[in-house]
Amino acid sequence: MTMKRIPMTPDGYQKLQEELDRLLKVDRPKNIKDISEARAHGDLSENAEYHAAKERQSFIEGRIQELKTKLALADVIDPSKISQKRIAFGATVRVLDLETQEERTFMLVGPEEADAKNGKISISSPVGKALLNKEVGDTVTIKVPAKTLEYEILEIGFA
Repeated sequence: MTMKRIPMTPDGYQKLQEELDRLLKVDRPKNIKDISEARAHGDLSENAEYHAAKERQSFIEGRIQELKTKLALADVIDPSKISQKRIAFGATVRVLDLETQEERTFMLVGPEEADAKNGKISISSPVGKALLNKEVGDTVTIKVPAKTLEYEILEIGFA
């Protein structure tokens, strides 16, 4: 079974790598020390500090494995090396909502980097899929659960 590659910007890859480094070099050693100190307090069956530290250890180890897998499967795509005429992975897109006349800006990223509050949307989301391969001046109609959106594409940029 082959694992699916995960599209990622260089910035997204860097953030995951930094989190992994922190877990390996800071959080895991501190947790080991916490377990050791809690164990020194005696009776483990009623030692809340020990159980909390063991639970945290389980979380840290799980997250380390998850990050290692994501980094191993990462397909790092530098948006500046992509054709700039059409919307593609890594593009920053400025659109006009034709209903509200509000301008919105989105950056199309991989599912691992999506952060709607900060304007980063997944290329596999309904809005992301609808915007892919469109050009400045195109109008896009997107059906989302609550309503239908209509955007005019005003600008495409790649950082």
